[in-house]
Amino acid sequence: MNRRITVPARINIIGEHTDYSGGLSLPFAVNSFLVLEIIDIKQGYFGDRNVISLWKEVGGWPARLKVKSDIPIGKGLSSSAALCIAIVIGKYGDIDPLKVCKEAQRIEQKILGTNCGLLDQMAIMFAIKNKMTMINFNDNSIVHHNIPHEWKFKLIDSGIERSLNETEYNCNNRIIKSHVIEENLRVKMALNASPSELGKLLNESHSSLIKLGVSLPSIDKMVNKIQNKKGVLGARMMGGGFGGMILVLVESEEILTGDLLISSGPPFFEKIL
Repeated sequence: MNRRITVPARINIIGEHTDYSGGLSLPFAVNSFLVLEIIDIKQGYFGDRNVISLWKEVGGWPARLKVKSDIPIGKGLSSSAALCIAIVIGKYGDIDPLKVCKEAQRIEQKILGTNCGLLDQMAIMFAIKNKMTMINFNDNSIVHHNIPHEWKFKLIDSGIERSLNETEYNCNNRIIKSHVIEENLRVKMALNASPSELGKLLNESHSSLIKLGVSLPSIDKMVNKIQNKKGVLGARMMGGGFGGMILVLVESEEILTGDLLISSGPPFFEKIL
């Protein structure tokens, strides 16, 4: 049988590096997509080497595997998780969403070498259009919330690509625990925050990520410069770290008009790229 699976990217508003510590995150899906086509053949496997390896890992049948994607790679928008989810759905079809997430996590860790939590997978699988999903990784429960229309986000590409299987995090348990506790509080406060309040939370989150050891001095300089621009309410590095996108909360769509932007589904975004 032939199959075609379409999977979105995701943006995480706040709650970074909490998923492997039983913490909280607040992501939503965006309108950048990865499409996987699985075409049956009698024998053999054809396609990208990593895609074939992932497909074989889930026990996929002989096939021609074609991937088309406008999700930037290595930018913190879950391109690897999107691919792994597409592979799992392509093999198993309509199964329990959490099972899809866990199997996608397993094959990403084994084949791609990424020591990932479940944030990206759950953000994608449990997404509802124009809603943000609060995920509690203590029990993998979810609650959907409306995204306030006055929250206006933009993404700026730092221009620094990173491979998470080649990076090392701060292993100081005290720092990790402190980050998770404080980040969880920021997630809870974000649910009812005004734009200015949310901006402060984003700034605090970035400062905490610096202490966690997942940022870079070059990223910090960019974030600090953006935070101090007129009309910017807050900004932070987004994703696993060491490069990728910078999430920016702005007063209006006119702010940062000339910057390199990428955007997503809710109406307060304008597709630039």
